Amino acid sequence: MIASFVQLAYVLGTVLFILSLSWMSGPKTARRGVGAGVAGMALAIVATWIQPSVVDHLWIIVPILVGVAVGVPLSRVPITAVPQRTALSHAFGGLAAGLVGTAEYYLHVSEGPEHLTKFRVGAIVLEVLLGFLTFTGSLMAAGKLQGLRWIPQRPVTYPLQNTTNLFLLLVAAAAGVLLVIDPTAAWAAYAFPLLITLALAFGVLLIIPIGGADMPTVISILNSYAGLSAVAMGFVLDNKLLITAGALDGSSGLILSIIMCKAMNRSFTNVLFGAFGQVQASAATGEQKLYKEETIEGAAQAMEQASLVVIVPGYGMAVAQAQHKIRELSTELKKRGVTVKFAIHPVAGRMPGHMNVLLAEADVPYTDLVEMDDINSDMPQCDVCLVVGANDVVNPAARHDKSTPIFGMPIIDADKARMVFAIKRGKAPGFAGIDNELYFQDKTFMLFGDAKGVIGDLVKQFASSGMH
Repeated sequence: MIASFVQLAYVLGTVLFILSLSWMSGPKTARRGVGAGVAGMALAIVATWIQPSVVDHLWIIVPILVGVAVGVPLSRVPITAVPQRTALSHAFGGLAAGLVGTAEYYLHVSEGPEHLTKFRVGAIVLEVLLGFLTFTGSLMAAGKLQGLRWIPQRPVTYPLQNTTNLFLLLVAAAAGVLLVIDPTAAWAAYAFPLLITLALAFGVLLIIPIGGADMPTVISILNSYAGLSAVAMGFVLDNKLLITAGALDGSSGLILSIIMCKAMNRSFTNVLFGAFGQVQASAATGEQKLYKEETIEGAAQAMEQASLVVIVPGYGMAVAQAQHKIRELSTELKKRGVTVKFAIHPVAGRMPGHMNVLLAEADVPYTDLVEMDDINSDMPQCDVCLVVGANDVVNPAARHDKSTPIFGMPIIDADKARMVFAIKRGKAPGFAGIDNELYFQDKTFMLFGDAKGVIGDLVKQFASSGMH
């Protein structure tokens, strides 16, 4: 009876996970998708908990309490910290897979060689390799995104870096193959810890040469690795739901990585092994250029007289939490008969869909959000383009400057608008470490300051002057 219920629960859990992914693909159904995912996971936990093989319930109750104690504070981080929080979630998932694989290996070693089949050991090797790699790699990604002093956002490179990484990966793979061939050999007691050590080291070495501009793609790739480690864990534990959930996680992360690499015109090998730090350093050492500034009054007057205003949000908007003020500005402009559109770049911010989430939180109509490929055809007819904290995604250098790390990356054609206002906190370059050519063009005027404050002043200007 219990076995039948468990299998039925696993099937229902699988269906809920699939529906969750499907619903989360659109903003109107995203909340429902989150609920379906939570319900599927709760069902999976209960179904696993009631199995007769669980004899000591304390080992489930305590981890649940610990998970809640850690998870609740993590759920309350500001929206700007969601990318690094996501990376931490991947780290926890990878650590769980690695620890389960390690425990299973030593458990089967103690039970006898008949339990160490080649298939099982192979699954354990993959689980441990991908799990611990994901753990340290995700911690490094979270550190880079958080801007920790001892984990620089810039790429860290050294001679023969890719050769060293490839060598370590080959050694780890060789140790794994030897374990599969003869898991009971005398040297297996050394090969397994070596595999763990190399996996942990490889996770660090894989991420340090990657710059902040590529972190959104790195997070989705690490998500894929975590899913694959969960698949291997499912085979080790003979848990069909874990296999299915891991496959969904891994495949969705891979698909998202492909989409994001396409959005940046980058390949996986370029993202993971490009190590373009030296290019960034040389590109940033150009001659000093001058910005042209504009007043709040002048910017408000230009927007009030426009027929089409396109707003390009970026990470600066997220840092300033300016999305609500932007919605107020959009409302004021619409009252005056101005058409307002929001241009959304696929990799704006620090995670996929970052801008969509922020603007939805501020109740900006989803119909006002236009993807990059669709908005670019409208940019020549745009009277005013308002760039809010975006940098690399509107940099025309991506089209022609081969010395920059963003060369070839599709951008929003803000430079084709008749006039551009750019809100920026300071004169520092963006994630890619290079100046933005757009900000020095004759048609571009800077509004320096915190995005929330600047846009708030624009809204006040409309309200106080009674512009119509």
